[in-house]
Amino acid sequence: MDVRRRPPKPSHRNHHLQHHPQRASSAALRRSPSPAPKASDALPLPLYLTNGIFFTLFFSVAYYLLHRWRDKIRNSTPLHVVTLSELAAILSLIASFIYLLGFFGIDFVQSFIARASHDAWDIEDEEENSRFLLDEDRRPRRRPVPCPAALDNSSISAPVSNFMDPPVSLPSQDDEDLVKSVVSGDIPSYSLESRLGDCYRAASVRREAVQRITGRSLTGLPLDGFDYQSILGQCCEMPIGYVQIPVGIAGPLLLNGCEYSVPMATTEGCLVASTNRGCKAIYASGGATSILFRDGMTRAPVVKFPTASRASELFFFLEDPANFDTLAMVFNKSSRFARLQKIQCSLAGRNLYIRFSCGTGDAMGMNMVSKGVQNVLEFLQDEFPDMDVVGISGNFCSDKKPAAVNWIQGRGKSVVCEAMISGEVVEKVLKTSVSALVELNTIKNLTGSAIAGSLGGFNAHAANIVSAIFIATGQDPAQNIESSHCITMMEAINDGKDIHVSVTMPCIEVGTVGGGTQLASQSACLNLLGVKGACRESPAANSRLLANIVAGSVLAGELSLMSAIAAGQLVKSHMKYNRSSRDMSTITS
Repeated sequence: MDVRRRPPKPSHRNHHLQHHPQRASSAALRRSPSPAPKASDALPLPLYLTNGIFFTLFFSVAYYLLHRWRDKIRNSTPLHVVTLSELAAILSLIASFIYLLGFFGIDFVQSFIARASHDAWDIEDEEENSRFLLDEDRRPRRRPVPCPAALDNSSISAPVSNFMDPPVSLPSQDDEDLVKSVVSGDIPSYSLESRLGDCYRAASVRREAVQRITGRSLTGLPLDGFDYQSILGQCCEMPIGYVQIPVGIAGPLLLNGCEYSVPMATTEGCLVASTNRGCKAIYASGGATSILFRDGMTRAPVVKFPTASRASELFFFLEDPANFDTLAMVFNKSSRFARLQKIQCSLAGRNLYIRFSCGTGDAMGMNMVSKGVQNVLEFLQDEFPDMDVVGISGNFCSDKKPAAVNWIQGRGKSVVCEAMISGEVVEKVLKTSVSALVELNTIKNLTGSAIAGSLGGFNAHAANIVSAIFIATGQDPAQNIESSHCITMMEAINDGKDIHVSVTMPCIEVGTVGGGTQLASQSACLNLLGVKGACRESPAANSRLLANIVAGSVLAGELSLMSAIAAGQLVKSHMKYNRSSRDMSTITS
């Protein structure tokens, strides 16, 4: 059995040694020792003959001893009384067993030794190359971190655990060759992660290829300083860098007796400052109260039948309360957190739209509810074999689109948040009056939005705050569309001295696990709010608290912006804080 050595790595560092023969020769001496010894070199006889002798000896003496012990049992002779021949047989059995055990363990030992030797050579090569690079230009080079397998595994034969080994499909290509292959189309850009096993290097190669293909520079788009492994297969495909969005803090927001510092990722000037002023007004008036009154994510597949009458049969079957428990049991098998709440159907000819609503724990829940819906559809297929599933989503959900069904029935978390702001705070902090706020809210947010035919947009700028918090905490930014549905109410109380402010948001779609919440920056923002991850003690508690914080922040933002408009400060503040003083003529593309 030969000692096997791993093939030398096709390192892109070795091309530096070509210009330094002495270094190359010394490195070659370390990587090219004398011919590898064989395990059989330590044996006096050929390996196959030695193995045959010990196999024969082991089974022969085992048979002899078993035969002798059987005779002793028949003759009532004590087993511990042994003859000289029996003693020799026992020793031979032990010796042959030790040999065979050692023989079968040789492969493991040799592979371990070979790996250790290979790692030692790698360390020496790293030291040699590091000294050369530092001597050459005094610039240390970043060593990329290897990552697990990417989405496409068709181009490699090695398992995921072997991605720290040299890429099998690219034995001799360096980064320049890779870039040329991507540009020419010989290597698909999406397969770089799986081919290289190095997410950073894949992003770097892809970035350079994009610049050459488009002829446009990506200078200014950062590449370093991001963990590309963390987004692999879950957040973004074919990355070439990342976008920097500043994160500001508004608060403290006093909500339900607790204080929260709210992270907001935005590039709009005045937004964080305005929200912060609203938080200050709420805090000075004793805080806000937020109540979550509904929690259910929806998915609505569309199915088709040969006739409308046949589609109506499924309609009545699904809406029959007697069938709900069975359907709920089938649905809930998809997850330990998924709990079917209700089913709503709508007919359009021979097409049936089925809107499922379920609880999803601390996850936003789109994948969870989709899995449950798939289970129910498979179950219904047995009862209605002529049912044709046109799509898992028929837009009756409705996801990432403004829809009256969400505005009326809710989707995700439905929250109402209120605060009573004293007239003194309105005047000193918000710089306006109670009567001016009430009048502006009626004419702008209610009447103005109605004239515009607004759908769920009876507010000043709820989407601003929702988007900023969504981006900071790793939510799906596209769900800002329905999550920003909001109606802002302002009423004078206590004989017009104070004001009651509220926001009602029927579809805040947030989660604290899954998706972008797992990324380091977004996870840190969730941790700042105290809602990171899943709540083990009370499932869904963290996601519900996050929805309450979003609503409380929207309340603060609404209060501050409306005050700025009522006091005539909006244009002035934006001209001061939302305009860059940078001379753009000096910036070249």
